[in-house]
Amino acid sequence: MKIDVIKLDGKKSGSVDLGDEIFALEPRADILHRVVRWQRNNAQAGTHKVKTRSEVKYSTKKIYRQKGTGGARHGARSAPIFRGGGVYKGPTPRSHGHELTKKFRKLGLRHALSAKMGAGELVVIDTSEMKDAKTSTLAKAIKELGWKRALVIDGAEVNENFATAARNIEGLDILPTMGANVYDILKRDTLVLTKAGVEALEARLK
Repeated sequence: MKIDVIKLDGKKSGSVDLGDEIFALEPRADILHRVVRWQRNNAQAGTHKVKTRSEVKYSTKKIYRQKGTGGARHGARSAPIFRGGGVYKGPTPRSHGHELTKKFRKLGLRHALSAKMGAGELVVIDTSEMKDAKTSTLAKAIKELGWKRALVIDGAEVNENFATAARNIEGLDILPTMGANVYDILKRDTLVLTKAGVEALEARLK
C-alpha cells in the first residue's frame, strides 16, 4: 500500500510503499497482549523482600515457660504469629521474566505496526535531520503537525540534532529501528517513521 511522505514542516515529499505483510495485518489483541506482558515482566526489578523469622532482630530467649501457663507453647518473639515477627513465606528476590520466541516477538511487532496503520495513527516523514539542535524549532513543528504523544522511529542510528532537540519535549520519544517494540508503539497516540526507519523495519521483519 502507498502512504504519503511529509517533511517536518508539513509539506508533502512524495510517497512510499509499505509491505502488506507488515502494515496490513488484522491486529490480534491476544498476540499484542502476550508480547506486552513479556516486555513488562522482563522489566520488573523483582527486588521485593521481607524478613523471615531468622532475620528479624529479637532475643532468642524463651518468652515464657513451656507448661503451666494455659497458653500455647512459644519459643521466641520472632515467630510469625507475633507482631514484629518474621514473615512466613513472604516475597523474595526473583526474576519475573519468561520466554517468548523470537518468531512470536516479530509477529507482535508486525501486528502493532498494522494496528497503528489501521487506526490512521501512522505517519511517515522524509527524514529526521535538523540543521540545529533547537528544541523550540522542533516543538513548534510538532505543534503544527498536531503530534501530542508521539514515538519517532528512525533508521539504524538516530539523528543527533533531532535527538538533542527532542530531549526536553514532553510526550515525544525517539528510538532507532532496533529499539522498536510493541509496548512503546501502542502506548503512544502517533507513530512516526522516517523513510530509513521504514526500510530498516521491513528488512528486520521480513
